[in-house]
Amino acid sequence: MELPLSGDRLKVAGLFAGIGGLELGLKMAGHQSSLLCEIDESAVRVLQAHFPGVPLERDVRDVRDLRDAELVAAGFPCQDLSQAGRTAGISGSRSGLVSEVFRLLKTSKPRWLLLENVSFMLSLDKGSAMRYLTTSLEELGYRWAYRVVDTRAFGLPQRRQRVLMLASQTDDPRNVLLADDAGEPEMPDFRGRPCGFYWTEGLKGLGWAVDAIPTIKGGSTLGIPSAPAIWMPSGLVGTPDIRDAERLQGFSEDWTAPAVDTPARKNGPRWKLVGNAVSVPVAQWVGSRLREPGQYEPSAETPLPSRARWPRAAWGEKGRVVRVDVSEWPTRRATPGLARFLRYPLIPLSAKATEGFLKRARASSLHFEEGFLEAVEAHLRKMLQEAARSHRGHGSVAAGS
Repeated sequence: MELPLSGDRLKVAGLFAGIGGLELGLKMAGHQSSLLCEIDESAVRVLQAHFPGVPLERDVRDVRDLRDAELVAAGFPCQDLSQAGRTAGISGSRSGLVSEVFRLLKTSKPRWLLLENVSFMLSLDKGSAMRYLTTSLEELGYRWAYRVVDTRAFGLPQRRQRVLMLASQTDDPRNVLLADDAGEPEMPDFRGRPCGFYWTEGLKGLGWAVDAIPTIKGGSTLGIPSAPAIWMPSGLVGTPDIRDAERLQGFSEDWTAPAVDTPARKNGPRWKLVGNAVSVPVAQWVGSRLREPGQYEPSAETPLPSRARWPRAAWGEKGRVVRVDVSEWPTRRATPGLARFLRYPLIPLSAKATEGFLKRARASSLHFEEGFLEAVEAHLRKMLQEAARSHRGHGSVAAGS
């Protein structure tokens, strides 16, 4: 449903569109997709199902112009920038494709450019990715602003921090990205609440999230796309249904169902697509502010020294970089809490997966909340008992036959 906003509706070229998170959110704010570009076959099937009639290019390197686009939206590949990926940096074979965006900007004159990526790129290789982006924009005459935002601010119980970067040659991006600040709320006590964590981790990190899940990712340190686990107050440890994962990103359930082209295929492609997507309400907020900008107040800004670490929010032009002291919560929309948000039963974490997590956790020096590892161990015992009962049942049937 489109929001009742009075500002301009923009024609959007969605590069690296994935399953259309940016494009869907912008559409909900009243903007219109005029071009899509995506190379992944599974994602293309999703886009064709939900954006019928929109021209779709398959390889950004083959795109010759942006047609009449007024806003270019590009959630460019993060595989070379994320901690779960190869961290090859902005020059990696995947993330380096953002250079194609600048190639197209040289021959087209969109009013706005919107980029989205993982917050890890602020520190990767001492911030070289950000220097590349800002320098490239300034060489083309753009003023830019960026901000790390948390998906939880928009009513979804997923702790997902992403960099939004907005640039324009004619307008002030600060009034869109930096004019609002609701402030980060105090996090609740974990006792009696569902807690999310990465079952694929345990040695160097946990991704602990109270009444939320950590970031849904397209990959993991085990090399597979997988859902975070949730420890429920009942003691159950499990992973969410793919349909709830879609909802945790702001999509309707079964949004990615077209990605599975045959009944025999499992949901692996869907998990990867959901993990790589942009949270829809985040894009909707940007789209709304593009139509009705706020008023940026410079009172919370300071010049950033040369070669200083990139802050969580900043703006710049003509070689000048300014730090902005705002939180990752531009708004604070209510959420029902993770337990009430989930519509489908959790899938119990298997004994093998649980054993692997506990082995890594016991070998680590990480701090764990009181009672957490004991609860995971109890879940493991339950899963082993159920497996033993199932084995005995199969044995009885075989003997009887």
